Amino acid sequence: MEQPVEVPTETHKSHVSWGRLAAWGGLLLLLIVLGVALLRTQEGQPRPGQKAPAFTLTTFEGRQITLEALQGKVVVLNFWASWCITCKDEAPYLEEAWQQYHSRDDVVFLGVAWTDTDSKAKDYIARYDITYLNGPDLRTRISQTYRITGVPETYIIDRNGVLADVHLIPFSSTREITAIIDPLLKP
Repeated sequence: MEQPVEVPTETHKSHVSWGRLAAWGGLLLLLIVLGVALLRTQEGQPRPGQKAPAFTLTTFEGRQITLEALQGKVVVLNFWASWCITCKDEAPYLEEAWQQYHSRDDVVFLGVAWTDTDSKAKDYIARYDITYLNGPDLRTRISQTYRITGVPETYIIDRNGVLADVHLIPFSSTREITAIIDPLLKP
């Protein structure tokens, strides 16, 4: 009688590959980031009556301006680009409106150069004699906060930090701008 031959059995230890775990963790993180981005895009742009999203703009001269510091003032926040044809059309109207309010302490115009180079943006400012404060949208943080869809876009914020007007097309006259701002200045 033959003796049964004993075959050694391998015991498989369950062990987790750190590389595999890192890959799954990275994939999960990517899905979370994409999900949050998708939710933000579905939120749409801020609308009149909503609190204006906070921002910090560093001007071309290096001055930092926050929306919080402008509390109590009407803020005209204009997104533009030197390569934008309709931005060039509305630039004189914005500057002319600014000239009507610049001596007041309760109105501020801010230009945000969107996806532009500093040199081209500064040339644009000089070419159109823009005297209100302007700065680049570093890493598109401000435009992402406002979820802009293009340029020009203008957000007019009342003294309480609430969006009074969202203008997604270029202004076609100075009067159009002042008609939005003037009522916001009444006590």
